[in-house]
Amino acid sequence: MAIIKQREQRVAMFIDTQNLYHSAKNLYGAKVNFGAVLKEAVADRHLVRAIAYVITTEKEDEKSFFEALNNLGIETKTKDLQIFFGGAKKADWDVGLAVDAIRLASKVDSVVIASGDGDFVPLVEYLKFMGTQVEVITFGRSASGRLREAADDFIDMCDDLHKYLLGSRGGNSAGARRPRKQVNPPHRTKREGPPAK
Repeated sequence: MAIIKQREQRVAMFIDTQNLYHSAKNLYGAKVNFGAVLKEAVADRHLVRAIAYVITTEKEDEKSFFEALNNLGIETKTKDLQIFFGGAKKADWDVGLAVDAIRLASKVDSVVIASGDGDFVPLVEYLKFMGTQVEVITFGRSASGRLREAADDFIDMCDDLHKYLLGSRGGNSAGARRPRKQVNPPHRTKREGPPAK
């Protein structure tokens, strides 16, 4: 069943920048056009808040990237890349993104998650159970199948690479084209508590 997007709907967007960055880089050798992603996700509705979760690595171009996001109206939350003894690296915003989404869910009609990370499936299920519409926008070629199925709406950025990428090497010919998928029937709106395990 198709979801209905109306102008009066309040939307919050949560952007897993590392996930989108690495998908664009590894699949297409390109960078993400975050302005196009934001515009598609909001779809002329009322944007309450857009937050990008970023890992800082002390590269020179980070400041201009943060400024570009801010100029689009996207708030940035940053964490330093952790480097452990032996060279192991860790960079993770999953819990922070999930906590912010849960905190804002009661103030919006729809939550948009810009990520293909399957770790967000429990978040999507919880938000839907609490009566919030959940949409996912990401590159379908690198997205979790479970995340795709869990969302009320899934926007596959692979369907229009020229729109969502800056400097792609191969454009739309890279990968199969898939139609936009709207997968689930309307979710419950009654707020009874979390689902039983």
